[in-house]
Amino acid sequence: MTTRTARAAGAAALVVVLATSGCTGLPGAGGTPVTFEAGADGIGDPYFPTYGNGGYDVVSYGLKLRYDPAGDQLGGTATITATATANLSRFNLDLVGLTVSEVTVDGTVAGHAREGDELVITPESGLRRDSRFVVEVDYAGTPGTVRSPDLGEGGFINTDDGAIALGQPESASTWFPVNDHPLDKATYDIEITVPEGLSALSNGVPGGTSTADGWTTWKWSERAPMASYLTTLVIGDYRVSSGTHAGKPIVTAVAAELPTTYADPAMARTGEIADYLATLFGPYPFDSYGGIVVADSRIGYALETQSRPVYGPSFFRRDTGEWVVAHELAHQWFGDSVSIHHWRDIWLNEGFASYAEWLWEEHDGGRTAQANFADEYAQTDWSQPTGDPGRSGIFSRAVYKRGALTVHALRRTVGDDAFFRLLKTWTAEKRDGNATTAEFVAVAERVTGKSLRPFFDDWLYGTTAPPVP
Repeated sequence: MTTRTARAAGAAALVVVLATSGCTGLPGAGGTPVTFEAGADGIGDPYFPTYGNGGYDVVSYGLKLRYDPAGDQLGGTATITATATANLSRFNLDLVGLTVSEVTVDGTVAGHAREGDELVITPESGLRRDSRFVVEVDYAGTPGTVRSPDLGEGGFINTDDGAIALGQPESASTWFPVNDHPLDKATYDIEITVPEGLSALSNGVPGGTSTADGWTTWKWSERAPMASYLTTLVIGDYRVSSGTHAGKPIVTAVAAELPTTYADPAMARTGEIADYLATLFGPYPFDSYGGIVVADSRIGYALETQSRPVYGPSFFRRDTGEWVVAHELAHQWFGDSVSIHHWRDIWLNEGFASYAEWLWEEHDGGRTAQANFADEYAQTDWSQPTGDPGRSGIFSRAVYKRGALTVHALRRTVGDDAFFRLLKTWTAEKRDGNATTAEFVAVAERVTGKSLRPFFDDWLYGTTAPPVP
């Protein structure tokens, strides 16, 4: 028996011992025995109890993948560096459908098993609280999607010439093992190998390409912490434009089958729109800019994938589509840099991004934000709450449009100087982190010097139309 095989056998035996509710290990400080427990199979989100996992915090993901569109086969290795937040006998990663061939923890083969969409990993020995550890997962298979009856579909979609990995609130777990909740943000290095001639686009700073034996490897890195649902892969035939903007790389891409007059003009204004938003929200929070326009009609939405939003084709059919570019770029501050704590806080993402549409329209010579506010106020269904919309309501008009109404009403209540000072304070203090509605209210009161809880109670949670400030 080889050493590696012996380790595998030992790890398999440990599954029986360590996968129980707890076990006692060597003494800790002061001679007290350390008890190791299984990490929770959910991070604690009230809307999505099984999203994410407990017991550890991911520091970084390193993904080295290969995708063959012809056979719809994805394979590779995920290297995950994490810190234990409890004494762990085992822990879970979220992974949908793909087949795992081997797992190591700190270089030693670990036991692994599947429980539905959970990959349960049992290391050779317990992981102590506050210790850093490295997990490597080798996996392969045909990636798929996840669907819920009230939220639609997201995940890894095979296309005519490639693939699109995209979706909210869940998509990452369909193409790599992950702690799949915004509370566990991490940095990413993504290396994807595809047939020569195809583009393979992702988040962050481009690391160049290399080609050998008919395959091309594309490298990307995102050094700012990123929520897992904000990761993306877009593979196929694209017109890719690369350059610099404000001293940072900017990469935009439009599906080659779309006419050059279709979405290219809007993508060309990405830097300009981001610069305008920076005057309102504070410095742009990431090391790269960009955007990707896909041609697949199954993508009927746009998503603020970090540093490089992805846009479905429908946004550019009837107008320039610049309003949706403003929306997704605003998310780089509200949603990406400052991420939600739980999914019930999503108005902090969508309310501000929807309001950014109005601000950009006014700035670009269109209707004023006040005119948009008046029209939306008149047609709003006030029976639907914004601040806690329920699981099935996270993409509702109450979150997006009533959220924007709340933002504009706040501006009218506190005045422009205090309002824009608040936005810059919020994005600076919460940069790279997570936040709740209660925290936003507290910062708003501190910055403006006003008692605002009654205001937010009416505009976010009330069931009748609040008076216009």
